[in-house]
Amino acid sequence: MLEAMMQAEVGDDVFQADPTVNALQEKAAAIFGKEAALFCPSGTMCNQIAISVHTRPMDEIICEKLSHIYQSENGGYAFNSWAGIKLIDGQRGKITAQQVADAVNPPYDWLPHSRLVVLENTCNIGGGTVYQYAEMEEVAKVCKEKDLRLHLDGARIFNALTESGDDPKRVGGLFDSISICLSKGLGAPVGSILLGTKEFIRQARRIRKARGGGMRQAGYLAAAGLYALENNIDRLKDDHHRARIIGEQLAKMPQIENIRPIETNIMFFDLKPPLTAEAFLAQLAEQDILAVPFGKQTARFVTHLDFTENMLDKTLEVLKGMS
Repeated sequence: MLEAMMQAEVGDDVFQADPTVNALQEKAAAIFGKEAALFCPSGTMCNQIAISVHTRPMDEIICEKLSHIYQSENGGYAFNSWAGIKLIDGQRGKITAQQVADAVNPPYDWLPHSRLVVLENTCNIGGGTVYQYAEMEEVAKVCKEKDLRLHLDGARIFNALTESGDDPKRVGGLFDSISICLSKGLGAPVGSILLGTKEFIRQARRIRKARGGGMRQAGYLAAAGLYALENNIDRLKDDHHRARIIGEQLAKMPQIENIRPIETNIMFFDLKPPLTAEAFLAQLAEQDILAVPFGKQTARFVTHLDFTENMLDKTLEVLKGMS
């Protein structure tokens, strides 16, 4: 990947003249059967741009209560787009078509206009949960019936596709816009891509510029993304396999209260009081095993490109020693 970055042919992407950025955008759009794409510094920027294109002030977004756009984007939907949000109490980050239909507001003057539905696949805080195609298709049907736009926060969409086996073009056809992350499991150092129609991306490009996301010789970064799409998708199944192995060990440990079902590369588990997540992870950090707390009793493990088989063996050895 570093070699590809250093050998990249670059231009000025603000003028749409960086050949490597253009190649990355064309490849990503083709994977999902979309007309166009836009390379951005982060997944949050992609999601926030999509919200701004799809909504107007006093519009409302419908999403699950654990969604990244609500939990982890600093209220950007309100700050950037003056939009409201309606949270659905779904199942581990997933919502159903009926829940979406029930959440649509009637056309009263005192209610925001229901405009946009956002699905996250996989859902991070839900524990890497995967939408099946039929579930997304039903939501898309409701959106068409209710004149709602549908955005996919697909930061980990390739993890989902690795498990579901769905055709990305078929999935792409359900959504008005899609964001995909090139870092995380795909291993690029930075960058995400927003997908949609040519007109959607034309508007998105203007908003990206207004928010400081216009980059010049960005091809050096885009080359890493191209390498990731060409080489690092199939290996995601290794991350999922390693996560399940770790999950089996966690389930045997007396300190663990419960562990969420492991569908992809994310593990959420609760510690038995009085042991806190912070204390448990501090013990692991002493062995150079790093993870993130999610509340007083809850911790999250994530397997990824740089988590090797040797690291797996060491992690299992340390966890067994803590039992």
